[in-house]
Amino acid sequence: MFKNKLALAVLASLTAPVAVTSVSAADLTNYSEPPTYNEPAVRSGGTWDGAYVGAHAGSVSRRINPFAGGKGLDAGIQGGYNADVGGVVVGGEGELSYLGDARVRVPGGELKERHRLGLKAKAGVPMDQTLIYGTAGLAMTNFRDNGGVAGPDGWKAGYIVGVGVEQKLNDKISAKVEYNYTGTPNLRSFANGAVSERDVHDHTVKAGLNYHF
Repeated sequence: MFKNKLALAVLASLTAPVAVTSVSAADLTNYSEPPTYNEPAVRSGGTWDGAYVGAHAGSVSRRINPFAGGKGLDAGIQGGYNADVGGVVVGGEGELSYLGDARVRVPGGELKERHRLGLKAKAGVPMDQTLIYGTAGLAMTNFRDNGGVAGPDGWKAGYIVGVGVEQKLNDKISAKVEYNYTGTPNLRSFANGAVSERDVHDHTVKAGLNYHF
C-alpha cells in the first residue's frame, strides 16, 4: 500500500511540469495584440464657423446679358460671421461696393450708380469644403446725375437677393462666386421739367476671397 502511494506521488511530480508547459503554450498560441488607438482624422480645411473679411470684384449691369451696355465695375470689401446650426450654415454679411457708374434707365434718360452698402442675411448647406448659399437683405445705393437727368440726393434704400457658392482653399482662405439682384423701388428723378418715379434694378456677378479667423 505504501509503495503504491509513493509511486503515484512520483508520477504526479513528473507530469505536473508537462501540464504547465502545455497550458503556457496554449496561452501563447491564443495571444493577440491589443487594439491600437487611432486619432480621429482632422479636416485640413476647417469649418465654416466664425468671422471673416474679404474683397470682391465683378460687373454690374441693368440687364443680365453680360454683353449689354451700361455696365460698371463692382469692386469692394465684405465681412461677416457664420455659424453652423444643425448642419445648416447661417450668418450675416455687410459689404461696401464701388459700382463704377453703372447706368440705370429712368424716364427721360439714365442715372449712374456710384456706391452701394449691403446688409445681408445668409443661409447655406455645407458639403464638406463647399458651401452653397442664398442671401437676402437691405441695399443702400448712391446715385449720380447723368446728362440732363437729376437723381435723388444721398442714399436710396432697396433690397438685395442672391445665390452663391464658396470653396475652402485651406483652413483660412476661401473663394466665392456670387450673383445678386438688387432692386431700388420708387426712385425719384427729374428730367425735362418733370418729376418721375420708377423702380430700377441691376444684376451683379462677382468673385471674391475671404479670410476666416
